[in-house]
Amino acid sequence: MKIGIIGTGNMGKILIEAFIEAGAVPPENMTITNRTLKKAYSIQSLYENIVVKETAEEVAKDADIIFLSVKPLDIHPLLMRIDHLLTKDKCVISITSPVSVKQLQSLVSCQVARIIPSITNRALSGVTLMTFGENLSAEYRDYLTEICGKISKPITISENVTRVASDIVSCGPAFFSYLLQRFIDGAVSETEITKEQATALASEMIVGMGKLLEKDLFTLPTLQEKVCVKGGVTGEGIKVLENELGDVFHHLIQKTHEKFDEDLCEVKKQFH
Repeated sequence: MKIGIIGTGNMGKILIEAFIEAGAVPPENMTITNRTLKKAYSIQSLYENIVVKETAEEVAKDADIIFLSVKPLDIHPLLMRIDHLLTKDKCVISITSPVSVKQLQSLVSCQVARIIPSITNRALSGVTLMTFGENLSAEYRDYLTEICGKISKPITISENVTRVASDIVSCGPAFFSYLLQRFIDGAVSETEITKEQATALASEMIVGMGKLLEKDLFTLPTLQEKVCVKGGVTGEGIKVLENELGDVFHHLIQKTHEKFDEDLCEVKKQFH
C-alpha cells in the first residue's frame, strides 16, 4: 500500500523515519509533503526514494493511507480541501488526540482511524494508540496494526481514555525526562559529581530499568521492594518523595485535561 504523510514536523518525521528504518514501509511507497517544502526535501535527502509532492492534494490523490500530521485546528480546513479526492477505498488517519474518529467520519466519505504515536517510536519501541472508525475495513485494520507493530506495541483504546492514554504514552517521555533532569541537577548541586557523569549514570540507569520491566523481571512495586531495603538509604529517599511529591501527578493530569477540554471546544466549533 502507498502511504502519504501530510506534515513533516516532529511527529511526522518520526513516523517516516521509524516506518522506513523498521522495514514497515519501503521509501518508494511513501509520499510526503509539508507547508514548508524544505523540510520534506530534507527528509528526501536521507531516503532518496521517498516521493515529495508540493501540495496536500497531490499526496491525497497518490496515497491509499493518508496520515494527517498537522495541528488539531488545521485538520478540518485540510480535510475540506482534499475531501473530493478521498474515495471510499482510501483511509485518512489523524495523529492528534482532540479530533475523534467520529468527527473524521462526519466530514469525509473515506475510511478513518486515529493513531497517536510517541517519540519512543523513533527507537522502534513504546506504544502507538489506535482507535478505528466504524467504516474501517479489516484489511486496513490488519495492515495498520502490522506496520505500527514494527515500530511499537499497538494498543487499541476507546474514546473516553484518549487524553490520559496520550498523557502516559506521548507526553510521558517529556514528563519523566524533566524529573530525571531534576534528579541529575540535585545530585550535581549537593555533591562533587560532574553533570556529565551524573547524566551518563542516570541515562544508563533508566535504560536498564526499562529493560527490567520489558523482560517482566519485576513490576514497578516489586522493583521498589527489591531496591528499598528496610531502614536503608533508598527508604529515606522514598520518604522524601512521598512527602514532597504529594498530589503532583493528580494535578498534572488535571491540567492536561483542562487544556484538552479547551482544544475539544475549538475543534467542535469547526466540525459543527
